[in-house]
Amino acid sequence: MESDFLKPEECAEVDMALLSSKEKFSARLAIYALRVLKQIAGETGLSVADVSNQQVMDWVRNDESIQQSIQVDASFENFFTNLVIASLRPLRQIAAESGGAIEQLTVKQVVVWFEKDAKIRRE
Repeated sequence: MESDFLKPEECAEVDMALLSSKEKFSARLAIYALRVLKQIAGETGLSVADVSNQQVMDWVRNDESIQQSIQVDASFENFFTNLVIASLRPLRQIAAESGGAIEQLTVKQVVVWFEKDAKIRRE
């Protein structure tokens, strides 16, 4: 399923990171959320920081790659929307630390931040 959500090079970047399985999942989710949020921002003319929870929910509801999961389990829509919205917290933090906007973040920056965060948590 994750291969549907991340490009192979994005998966490889995360797989090479010194992260636990849980941390890799969080990093993958943040990368996917970044792409979704950039797409929503592009469609609405807003910045990523200004995208509303409702706009995320509408996007999830209308995304063809997610439709099958929603049809199988109606609660998946809310669950997935909440995951994307929750990813904004680390994305905001990464952007603040890099001194740029969320839209300008790269996959590499996200992975490096998750590695740094994991190292701090372990110490």
